[in-house]
Amino acid sequence: MPKERHRVEVQKARRPDAKAIAELSGQLGYPATETEMAERLVALLRRGRENLVLVAQDADRKIIGWIHSSVTPLLEVPLRAEVNGLIVADGHRSGGAGAALLRAAERWARLKGCKSMSVRSNLIRDRAHAFYLRIGYEHYKTQKAFRKEL
Repeated sequence: MPKERHRVEVQKARRPDAKAIAELSGQLGYPATETEMAERLVALLRRGRENLVLVAQDADRKIIGWIHSSVTPLLEVPLRAEVNGLIVADGHRSGGAGAALLRAAERWARLKGCKSMSVRSNLIRDRAHAFYLRIGYEHYKTQKAFRKEL
C-alpha cells in the first residue's frame, strides 16, 4: 500500500543544516561527522554555480531528505547534470520528499542548459531503482566503479 503523501518544503541547504545532512548521509551508507559535513557543505555552497544542495523539510520543519546535484561539462556528451546523492529519512520514504527534491534539481539543471539528468545507484538499492524508473528515468548502463586514494 502506498504511503500517505505529506507536505514537503524544498529549499537550498545552509550551513546550519550540516548536522541533519550528516545524519541522513549515514543512513545512505556514507557516515560523516557534523564538522566534516559542514566543511563539505560550505565548500559546495561556495561553488554554487556548478553545485546544488537542497533539503526537504516536513511540516514541523525537520529535515527529512537532501539532494546534491552538479553540472560538470564532459567532452563526450551534451551538457548534463548528475544526482550525486539523494536520501530521504527512513520512515519518510515513499511520501513524496524524494520526488520533490528530484523535481527541484531537474528544474535547476534545465536552467543551467542541461539536456539530461543522470544518477548512479548502487546495485543493491532495488527500492531506489524502482523509484527512478517510476518517475521517468531509464536504466541505460551498468558499470563498475574504481577508486584510488591520493
